[in-house]
Amino acid sequence: MSTTSLPPSLMATLPGEHYTDPQVFALEQKHIFESMWFCAVRAADLPKPGAFKTVQVGTESILITRARDNSIRAFYNVCRHRGARICTEDSGEVKRAFQCPYHAWTYDLEGKLIAAPNLTKMPDLDRVEFGLVNVAVREWLGYVWVCLADEPPSFEDTVLGEVRTRLGDVASLDNYDVANLALGRRIVYDVKANWKLIVENFMECYHCATIHPELTEVLPEFADGYAAQYYVGHGALFGEGIQGFTVDGSEGLDRIPTISEDQDRRYYAITIKPQVFVNMVPDHVIVHRMFPLAVDRTVVECDWLYLPEVVASGKDVSRSVELFHRVNEQDFDACERTQPSMSSRTYAKGGVLVPSEHHIGLFHDWVRGKIGE
Repeated sequence: MSTTSLPPSLMATLPGEHYTDPQVFALEQKHIFESMWFCAVRAADLPKPGAFKTVQVGTESILITRARDNSIRAFYNVCRHRGARICTEDSGEVKRAFQCPYHAWTYDLEGKLIAAPNLTKMPDLDRVEFGLVNVAVREWLGYVWVCLADEPPSFEDTVLGEVRTRLGDVASLDNYDVANLALGRRIVYDVKANWKLIVENFMECYHCATIHPELTEVLPEFADGYAAQYYVGHGALFGEGIQGFTVDGSEGLDRIPTISEDQDRRYYAITIKPQVFVNMVPDHVIVHRMFPLAVDRTVVECDWLYLPEVVASGKDVSRSVELFHRVNEQDFDACERTQPSMSSRTYAKGGVLVPSEHHIGLFHDWVRGKIGE
């Protein structure tokens, strides 16, 4: 099959090797995940000084912790002595310092070297210079974003720029006060598919009528094949008789009071490249964070966020969680069905995008540009 001569209604996709070639994935790790702002952890997951999480960003293990002054710091999870991992657990808590389990070099919560065997015999060793290597940190939406680049790109131009491109302004997202919402549920999915297949799936709704019966019941316009992200500033309207963004269309939970009247009874979605999806409805926000671990494996952490009083009161959030949990499972199953065919000889030159998917072509162009094609 060839996609070199296509009618105007169709666009070519990336070739299959972009989803299967470890060398392509290595370029993406270097030029995308290790060069851009990466949404790593939720700030509330680091509740007090000494709490930490380790996160894989590209090829690097990054240690993120809350310091004594309550600020959040991030470091390469690498001892400056002989390169051992400082923290081998995904999360935990230390009292005052991090100690390398190999030779006991010890670092405070700000990354400074404070102790080591026979350290007094090395008076010329600069404890700051030989401290943990810092990583740039930014907090936004209640999440910790890190950037491994020596000179991080402008957060305002890149991350906030994605919001402006999708919604027309950042204020429309600010209305949801995401940073002050509380975690009602977190589900982690281990998806056997390339990260780009997941992004492409999230950006389009050509598949919605086929695999998302619950979603199209709540958002009937999605059955027509055009996703909310196809139009700048558009939010998909709830169907007539639908009371809330729940698996059965029943009433949701307490509405976020700061949203505008125009945002009521609507669903909005944003893709923040390279690895974040934000979904907004009147009573909660859903945030997906992707962690691409291999060319054919992506871990996705999905958070459902509600008003703090909703979570504190113990109200049942299961019907709203169930709706998007089903959507996630349906989407990830589709991506896993697609992944094996990316190595088929029939997909060597790629597939095609129909008109409602043409905006995915912009994503493909962006990927090509980032990896230098």
